[in-house]
Amino acid sequence: MSQRQVLQVFEQYQRARIQFVQTVAELATRPQNIETLQNAGVMALLRPLLLDVVPNIQQTAALALGRLANYNDDLAEAVVKGDILPQLVYSLAEQNRFYKKAAAFVLRAVGKHSPQLAQAIVDCGALDTLVICLEDFDPGVKEAASWALGYIARHNAELSQAVVDAGAIPLLVLCIQEPEIALRRIAASALSDISKHSPELAQTVVDAGAIAHLAQMILNPDAKLKRQVLSALSQIAKHSVDLAEMVVEAEIFPVVLTCLKDSDEYVKKNAATLIREIARHTPELSQLIVNTGGVAAVIDCIGSCKGNVRLPGIMMLGYVAAHSENLAMAVIISKGVPQLAVCLSEEPEDHIKAAAAWSLGQIGRHTPEHARAVAVANVLPVLLSLYMARESSEDLQVKTKKALKNILQKCTHLPALEPLLQDAPPNVLKHIVGQFSKVLPHDTKARRLFVTSGGLQKVQEIKAEPGSLLQEYINTINNCYPEEIVRYYSPGYSEALLERVEHYQPVL
Repeated sequence: MSQRQVLQVFEQYQRARIQFVQTVAELATRPQNIETLQNAGVMALLRPLLLDVVPNIQQTAALALGRLANYNDDLAEAVVKGDILPQLVYSLAEQNRFYKKAAAFVLRAVGKHSPQLAQAIVDCGALDTLVICLEDFDPGVKEAASWALGYIARHNAELSQAVVDAGAIPLLVLCIQEPEIALRRIAASALSDISKHSPELAQTVVDAGAIAHLAQMILNPDAKLKRQVLSALSQIAKHSVDLAEMVVEAEIFPVVLTCLKDSDEYVKKNAATLIREIARHTPELSQLIVNTGGVAAVIDCIGSCKGNVRLPGIMMLGYVAAHSENLAMAVIISKGVPQLAVCLSEEPEDHIKAAAAWSLGQIGRHTPEHARAVAVANVLPVLLSLYMARESSEDLQVKTKKALKNILQKCTHLPALEPLLQDAPPNVLKHIVGQFSKVLPHDTKARRLFVTSGGLQKVQEIKAEPGSLLQEYINTINNCYPEEIVRYYSPGYSEALLERVEHYQPVL
């Protein structure tokens, strides 16, 4: 065989390898092909091609493996069991930028599925190599490495700590200062994933100077970057008062309020989440939010969106109102109660209704004035019907019951309580009747109205256990009226009168 023929054979072999990896990489983009590729043993065929002498074949083989591993945890597990990770880690440090991006993609695709698979990546020494990639000249390599580190860190505190110990934080903070938007997005996302697990991890991110750089990007026109920036600040602020104050000191107010009007739903949601995480810590932080117009802005945001986007804003109003009478009144003055009432009635999801119920309870629990503001929004019948509905989730029933109790124990606005007398179960009824027993002895006009509206008759129809608290409340109400009035509205009184008519002997 001539030298030319030998070269032709090698060329054919090379073309065949290139065609094979390119075809597999292309097929792996479509979910319907994955099972067939897996059954054909494609993993074992791709593995030796990671060490191919042709760089293009190495990169495409890594890309194909990444796409397969990305699909499900079984295929990701196959990458781990096939001893492919050590080869990738070794090549990650040695090869060109195209291969580094492909190899980091495989590590990300494997690590995203579970803590166990992410731990396998850590165990094979990938973190040090990925951190080195954060210093690469090519922004795409930095982005791929940031993404892989974020996916490893998001699972739990131990894996996040491993990422921190590898020295990733200062380099990720440098990455959020790079001009490339895509790199800044992924680096901010990785910082968010690290910060979320514990105050100590969040403090590590803060100590690297991340807050100031993140805060500067709140008004960036790129929506996806804003999402990640707001998320990272939320994950830092949620852990403690000190961390929340550090976020506030970066002068995020009032600029963050503009994000509540953003056209991107996730920017709105993440902005409301950040404000919620700050508000929940102390009355002082909540007051600062009120002073910058934050409560009114959140209420407008709730009115402009639907579903889960509303949830953090709904909860934020509850946290603000829970701190003090004055803060709860600020929510009322900003017209928060009607907006929460709309969420309670209109939202189909039980967990959103439960959040609205909880927030309304926090607003109404302070004084009779607060309770009246909630009651006049016609919230009480809705809370009662949700509490009694069989299809309501357990959490919704718990939240509505607690909200009813909080509001009823302060509510002296009797017209709002009266419609509840008919349908309320005994455990709620005692709170309603209890409020009537407190108000009626001291209010002549209310006593008269209670009779003419049919309230006294409804109370006489209640079957209370002798000696119970409910019976005591009923007795207190009955003592506010002449005995004959009480008897007149008691069940069976008309029959007793008719019976007397039947037995009455007229005097002739």
